[in-house]
Amino acid sequence: MDSQKDYVLRTVEERGIRFVQMWFTDVLGIPKAFNVTPAELETALDEGMTFDGSAIDGFSRVQESDVLAIPDPKTFQLLPYLSGEAPVARVVCDILNLDGTPFEGDPRHVLRRTLDKARDQGFSFYVAPELEYFYFEPDAHDPTHPPLPLDQGSYFELMGNNRATALRRETVLMLEEMGTPVEYSQHEDAPSQHEIDLRYTDAMTMADTVMLVRVVVKEMAARRGILATFMPKPLFGVQGSGMHTHMSLFDGDTNAFYDDSDEYHLSTVARHFIAGVLRHAREITAITNQWVNSYKRLIVSHQDQPLIEAPVYISWAQNNRSALVRVPPTKKGKRESTRIEYRSPDPGANPYLAWAVVLAAGLAGVRGRYDLPKEASANIYHMSAEERLAEGISQLPASLAEALDAMEGSELVASTLGEHVFEWFLRNKRAEWAAYKAEVTPFELRRYLEAL
Repeated sequence: MDSQKDYVLRTVEERGIRFVQMWFTDVLGIPKAFNVTPAELETALDEGMTFDGSAIDGFSRVQESDVLAIPDPKTFQLLPYLSGEAPVARVVCDILNLDGTPFEGDPRHVLRRTLDKARDQGFSFYVAPELEYFYFEPDAHDPTHPPLPLDQGSYFELMGNNRATALRRETVLMLEEMGTPVEYSQHEDAPSQHEIDLRYTDAMTMADTVMLVRVVVKEMAARRGILATFMPKPLFGVQGSGMHTHMSLFDGDTNAFYDDSDEYHLSTVARHFIAGVLRHAREITAITNQWVNSYKRLIVSHQDQPLIEAPVYISWAQNNRSALVRVPPTKKGKRESTRIEYRSPDPGANPYLAWAVVLAAGLAGVRGRYDLPKEASANIYHMSAEERLAEGISQLPASLAEALDAMEGSELVASTLGEHVFEWFLRNKRAEWAAYKAEVTPFELRRYLEAL
């Protein structure tokens, strides 16, 4: 740790960095930061910086407000997208109580605690998310009309040098310059929808990286007067944005999900893990899909609606994208790439909390040796309700309210989040649902104002 601190201090001096941003998130995953100057950085690294936690959603109450931000030197990065005459860097912080104990409202602590439980079982947890998002014209801030896409491309469209493609390319190059490895980037299915896929790494590093990518995507767009949004469903009639997450457990350098003798190359550990995720899927959905708008994405098309396929059915399969958990095929000889893909999370989730509850569900399956249900080989969207019932296929919550009901009764989610985050999250999201229910929407005005 001392060598990492020395590296940070040396880099700040050699690069002439004038400000270091101290990053953390609130419970909902909204990025927060304050700046320190180089003169204060060594003190911050050694002792942390005190701030008023009562001003941050989900943090302290007024009577117990002060908390410490402790920088994690491993997360130090230059921020060239901000660097003009005054170079800027960032470092992610852990939040502690003043007595040095972990602060219960810190999402990073929630994930670390769950990763420690995985280590107690002999595992490390690795993830690779696919981050989908939209670009819109700048007047998208006006809620009186639908946002205007920057392009009309579709899946994998090769669109040359249009504004959206050029912006995505510049963003990926900026991330690479910052040392953030990007595996793929492409145009997604909907107009002006794009995707950046990040290279596999441990879950804590990846959660820190997701927060960085969100900020960089939005900052790079804002520099061109464009709005980038990770809102799950900003447009009617097209696909929403997901954060499909590939994940696996490792035992040392060995992929614990791999078994050469299995037809899918899935080990017993992998099968129990999938069973755990499926059994607890309804309970964890309020965390992986935390906004009212999230459930506009998690829908199945009906007769009078455009075709929209979302991972709403609780099932697993190999080459079936209608399933909630998919087992991607691996290249020959690439046993280390054996993984599962959890398809319901959206990019508006707090990655620290989302991956904590998914991991906790999978570990419960491993500990409890849950039986894996039969694979869903048919297209579930084309099955009748009776056929799904016969196959034992249930559905994710259809609204935030339903998801909160499932979460509130979950011992697994309560123990994973801890009492502080669990209770605050429920209160906050119940309030969001109440505000949404009270809103008179344009849909209602169009449908009822003249007819009734």
